[in-house]
Amino acid sequence: MPKKLEGKIALVTGGSRGIGAAIAKSLAADGASVAITYAKDSGSASAVVKAIEGNGGKAIAIQADSIDAAAITDAVTKAAETLGGLDILVNNAGTAIPKAFEEATLEELDRVLDINVRGVFIATQAALKHIKEGGRIIMIGSCVGERMMTPGLAAYAATKGAVKMFSQGLSREVGGRGITVNTVQPGPIDTDLNPASGDWAVPQKALTALNRFGTVNEVAALVAFLAGPEAAYITGANMTIDGGTNA
Repeated sequence: MPKKLEGKIALVTGGSRGIGAAIAKSLAADGASVAITYAKDSGSASAVVKAIEGNGGKAIAIQADSIDAAAITDAVTKAAETLGGLDILVNNAGTAIPKAFEEATLEELDRVLDINVRGVFIATQAALKHIKEGGRIIMIGSCVGERMMTPGLAAYAATKGAVKMFSQGLSREVGGRGITVNTVQPGPIDTDLNPASGDWAVPQKALTALNRFGTVNEVAALVAFLAGPEAAYITGANMTIDGGTNA
């Protein structure tokens, strides 16, 4: 029985660790050939590729910092040329610099905007030159892009709100090509950057209805669903996976 993403080609930005790595592995398990980008950590990126290949999948890793416009565009082109096209783009690369807004430097604000918003614009524009009829664009937003309860993340929340509205707007432009555009909005997810055992974990967990952090595989499962054929009539949607944080 063919896998649901057999013959599809996916690009996951920031796919060397955390949520991105789980998404890359999940799409590959469903049959897609997967390219991932990474900023610096080539060891983690090659570990993801090896894990996918070890399960019989096909994957490549491309070094491209999402702050570098030329590098992002080149990575999209390289993925399409190496793997033979592009069907699925997952804009996962992102960053947060938690601190009081009044204390944030212009450099920090620029970095958050450049990676979380500008990088998404650039990768999406480059990918749309390659994405075929029936393609999928999936943004990794955040539950704070819709409802904000955490001091220290005002600028980050603004970027994720921007991604949410970009996704909704873009869905209107590419719907005629059968391309869907959706945003997945995770809440507290247990990763290296936001460990369930970290200092910030106690208040985050208290805000959830399920009283726990989510796992990267739970987020990846939702992304894989949106990438698959069953989700063909879902577009312009914001799907929150936050354990009830925003309930």
